[in-house]
Amino acid sequence: MTSPLFDALKERGYETLTSVQEAVTAPDLETRDLLVSAQTGSGKTVGFGLAIAPTLLGDAQKFGPAAAPLALVIAPTRELALQVMTELRWLYGNTGARIASCVGGMDARDERRTLERGVHIVVGTPGRLCDHINRGALDMTALQAIVLDEADEMLDLGFREDLEFMLGAAPEERRTLLFSATVSPMIAKLAEQFQNDAQRVSTISAGGQHSDITYQALRVAQPDAENAIINVLRFHEAENAIVFANTRAAVNRLTARLSNRGFSVVCLSGELSQSERSHALQAMRDGRARVCVATDVAARGIDLPKLELVIHADLPTNTEALLHRSGRTGRAGRKGFSALIVPPKMTKRAERLLKWAKVKADWQDAPSAEAVLERDEERLLADPAWNETPSEVETAFAAKLVEAYSPEQIAAAYLRLYRTRHSAPEELLDPGARPERKERKDRSEFGPSKWVSLSIGREQRAEPRWLLPLLCRAANLNREQIGAIRVQSNETLVEIAEPAMAGLKQNLPANSVLEDDIKLSFVEGTPDLGRPQPHRKSPRGDAKPRFDKKPRGDKPAYKPDGGKPKEERKPWSKKPADGDDDRPKIKAKPASSKPRADRDDKAPRKPREEKSPRGKSDRAPQRGFKGSGEKLAGKFNDKPSGKSGGKPKGSSEGKPSDKPSGKFGKAAYNPSARLSRKGKPGGKPGGKSGGKPGAWDKPRRK
Repeated sequence: MTSPLFDALKERGYETLTSVQEAVTAPDLETRDLLVSAQTGSGKTVGFGLAIAPTLLGDAQKFGPAAAPLALVIAPTRELALQVMTELRWLYGNTGARIASCVGGMDARDERRTLERGVHIVVGTPGRLCDHINRGALDMTALQAIVLDEADEMLDLGFREDLEFMLGAAPEERRTLLFSATVSPMIAKLAEQFQNDAQRVSTISAGGQHSDITYQALRVAQPDAENAIINVLRFHEAENAIVFANTRAAVNRLTARLSNRGFSVVCLSGELSQSERSHALQAMRDGRARVCVATDVAARGIDLPKLELVIHADLPTNTEALLHRSGRTGRAGRKGFSALIVPPKMTKRAERLLKWAKVKADWQDAPSAEAVLERDEERLLADPAWNETPSEVETAFAAKLVEAYSPEQIAAAYLRLYRTRHSAPEELLDPGARPERKERKDRSEFGPSKWVSLSIGREQRAEPRWLLPLLCRAANLNREQIGAIRVQSNETLVEIAEPAMAGLKQNLPANSVLEDDIKLSFVEGTPDLGRPQPHRKSPRGDAKPRFDKKPRGDKPAYKPDGGKPKEERKPWSKKPADGDDDRPKIKAKPASSKPRADRDDKAPRKPREEKSPRGKSDRAPQRGFKGSGEKLAGKFNDKPSGKSGGKPKGSSEGKPSDKPSGKFGKAAYNPSARLSRKGKPGGKPGGKSGGKPGAWDKPRRK
């Protein structure tokens, strides 16, 4: 390892290297292509930064003048690319390296100007890098090393063609380092195609994933998912926490809910601009925000140093997403918690997800409100402020408090003030309890009752849904005092509890009007309700009774053929022989040797009449053309040619002309041209004769 990089690690507080960093910096791998698989949070960024240093610097301590880039680092997301650039800048800070970023969402013109001035290392996302290569802004001829960070994620996002394009455009004499959490068949194929005898390096422990992360599967009732998230945040009171959701709508809803409950929260999703996403992450690093609600866009490579808690509001879609979400905490040897919110319907899916990810989780109920308050008391008693020596001002104020109030009052007031600074926990339902079914009330529970009649029925389109509130308003009753409502043809019978009848008669005497001329009258005894008659709407929308049909009476049943018995046919088992056939014989007519026209049984055909010439049609003039029938005759070449009349121009008597003339010209035999806006397409109105435009030549109305 070169001295400038060693000094940078020492200044950063590194005492020992992680397993992946030691593996990729082995002396025998300084010139080899590498295919590295390591778990999230193991220090891969610093690892490949150390791995490419001998290739870029050699024996030198510092870089020379910046020109075409020497190394290219490709990351799947903008946040990861910017984070990698930040890590490489402090790692190569003592070497004079110029490092530039090319990511989507940033100004491409500034990036091109930076590339033109010269850089040593370029970090970017696949789409923006391909754009700079196609435009000639990124020179690939001097590349000595290419690093693909989170290659499996780039393939999942559909960047395979972009990766193949960039690797194909790079020089063949280069080092290719491919880092991935898992080595899938697609990763292996990509390595075989673009790497030269790559050395496989794996630092994933066989004991399991994320040994520094405590997984918890929290059982919650179906309607308590969001309430459980609030209690988990309050229970842990983590300095930084991330809540993952699957959709942008869920992110926006949770952000608004947590903000209303007093949490300092930011959101991170694909619909935000790059500037908004950068500000959100910076707020988490500065401590201005403590909770980040995000989609999986933040699950790859985001490093928040003080992140202690990850909450899965929605279960991830696969094991890779679970591991990468949870890998935001428990990084670089720190401890972390990963909590899965599991409603009853998601229990089996959560079990399969944890099994396939080879992760052991502690199944328990979500923290209750009592557990959160007890944890608050523990944190209050363990606060280091109790051991600090009070100042003179604090001592004087404490004396005033002791003089004015008792110690119990002071302690209780302090506890209340402490709790007001935090969001109140939520009361959660028992996740194992089944929802209570609403039992149907028995008619005997209503008790003794009496009936009243309303002067409106089915024919006036009466319905219980608006009659019930009408009675409650007018008669000062509640819903429990009203029983059955039976809508008849011209009246509606309503059952009223007997204890409420006295007040009803006092408020509404007999034959009193309620609303809209609806009269109420009291019914003696129990009315005969008869058969219930539900509503049935006709196509016109009128309500019609369903059982108001007239009885059939003694109408006789229908019998075909007037009730006569139908004769049965005898089946024909075989073709009857001559003499055995009982069917009537039909005599065939003998064939005639005479010609068809001379036969006696049929009249001879009439000879075909010759059609009249086209030019001498006897049909009446048709409508739709300007002028009389005489003017229209020119269409058929019957217009006299000249002042003295005579034969039609250009034709012999009785025959149509080959070149018709007249007002319509050649358009006479061309309907499409005749009905166009001009007499001849592309010509002047009126055809060759240059006549005035006709009815079809008038301009259209605008």
